[in-house]
Amino acid sequence: MLRQGLILCVVCLAMFFPFTAYAAAEISIDLFMLLIGLFGGLALFLFGLDQLSSGLKRTAGNALKNLLSKLTSNRITGAFTGALVTGILNSSSVTTVLVVGFVTAGVMNLQQSVGVIMGANIGSTVTAQLLAFNISKYSLLPVAIGFFMLFISKKQRFQNYGSMIMGLGLVFFGMSVMSDSMHPLRNYQPFIDLLKNLENPVMGILAGAVFTGLVQSSAATVGIAIAMASGGILTLNTGIALALGANIGTCVTALMASFGKPPEAIRVAVVHVFFNIIGVIIWLPFISTLASIATTISPGSPALDGAARMAAEVPRQIANANTIFNVLNTAFFIPFTGFFALLANKMIKDRPEAVPVIEPLFLDKNFLEVPALAFGGVRKELARAAGIIVEMIERFRVSFKKGDYEDLKLLVREDDKIDILEHASLEYLGKIRSRNLSEKDSIEHQCLMLSAVTLESLADVIETDFADIANRSRGFSYERSEKTQELLVGIYQNVYQAMQLLIQLIQNNDPNIAHQILELKPKINSLQLAFINRKSERLGIDAPDAMKNIQIEISVADKLQRMYIFCRRIAKEHLHDES
Repeated sequence: MLRQGLILCVVCLAMFFPFTAYAAAEISIDLFMLLIGLFGGLALFLFGLDQLSSGLKRTAGNALKNLLSKLTSNRITGAFTGALVTGILNSSSVTTVLVVGFVTAGVMNLQQSVGVIMGANIGSTVTAQLLAFNISKYSLLPVAIGFFMLFISKKQRFQNYGSMIMGLGLVFFGMSVMSDSMHPLRNYQPFIDLLKNLENPVMGILAGAVFTGLVQSSAATVGIAIAMASGGILTLNTGIALALGANIGTCVTALMASFGKPPEAIRVAVVHVFFNIIGVIIWLPFISTLASIATTISPGSPALDGAARMAAEVPRQIANANTIFNVLNTAFFIPFTGFFALLANKMIKDRPEAVPVIEPLFLDKNFLEVPALAFGGVRKELARAAGIIVEMIERFRVSFKKGDYEDLKLLVREDDKIDILEHASLEYLGKIRSRNLSEKDSIEHQCLMLSAVTLESLADVIETDFADIANRSRGFSYERSEKTQELLVGIYQNVYQAMQLLIQLIQNNDPNIAHQILELKPKINSLQLAFINRKSERLGIDAPDAMKNIQIEISVADKLQRMYIFCRRIAKEHLHDES
């Protein structure tokens, strides 16, 4: 909130500068001191509001969240709950953000949320009612009390109360500073002309909406309107227009909170916008009527006249008009919560459900009670993953040989399937682990866990390392010698054979197959050594791109050997019980 306040200060300064020179020339007014008082008071007001809200949330936040999530069974109780929570938390924006979170989590549905949002608008008027009391001359007392409670006590709860009390005092003190600093503006013609423009209801509403959107607090907007009215420089109709605009501007926070959330949560923010905008549009032609009602029910000061009478009467009238507007709006619209929900559903469509890249087929939860069956399911799933890796490496060989780089890009995405199957298998193994396992079952569990992780590492070699090699190979061609081709093909064929054996090993848990994988090591090492010797001999040849090609060929051989090392790791793990 404070950051937005700073932004607001910059914007407002830009608005004031056009007529500062005129002011200095026409009347004796210290605009520099006026701006210091105005923005200093605004800073105190916003900081106090933040302190008050933070203290309230820390003290009663969890209880209010629980209340909000439980007492929303119908539209009436939802509205009362929204009003109560907002009145205590001092912010309709906070309540709406909480509702967005509840809807996202599935704790509350859209129709329930509509009643809460309507009630939140009523609760937001509590702050304005408090601000209308002229207690500014006593404001430093709660500041002092709250300060000592906050900094002397070591108990968190006592500090929270101190934060609340000091925040409340700062709110009123900030209003007093703003009101006093703006007092000279009563006779400042450019400012009077500006306020006359705001007497146009549309301009007043727009100003209130923009201001509230910047500071993200309708209480701040209404509070400043009341402070200006307390100085005798703001009429009731203008104050009401600013308050109506504040009801629109406060929707910004809810919209921001819904970004990136599911469609249901975005609909909550949309309902908030619809409700407030439609309410303001309906009341726009009747602002004078609303002003008359507020004047009738508010205490008067007939003994005073002129600006003094305005300063005494208008603040309470603005607060009452704001309350009447929100109470009548809620009473009128509460039967139409279903309509608002339907409208939001029409505007914000459900996102098409993403088709899963792959889903596990053999991880049956009914097998969890029998570890042997559960382990069998995991083996089938991991063998399936190993089969995908075999297809990936063969597809890579063909695409790389053809120079089909578009297919190589698509091939990289196949690693997502391995990630999904690995995650599902590990999650399923975690459920198996929660059962009582024998020593033999524990060894099997460990073997499959390491196999799952190693398979994912195998796939990463193709996704990351081979894809990088393919990218480096683009843009040049080089004829390999027959001997080099023969050695590379030999390494590949042996690694490919190890991968095919790995599928059988994982699925059948056959030690003989594990031994066959391990027995490939001497042959692969021999081919690898012969290949390195060959590249060493060819390093000095003077041919275009020879150096780059040698680097790529050695990288290919190295990554193939690395894949075999992963195969051997899984094979050794399957022979663990023999050692």
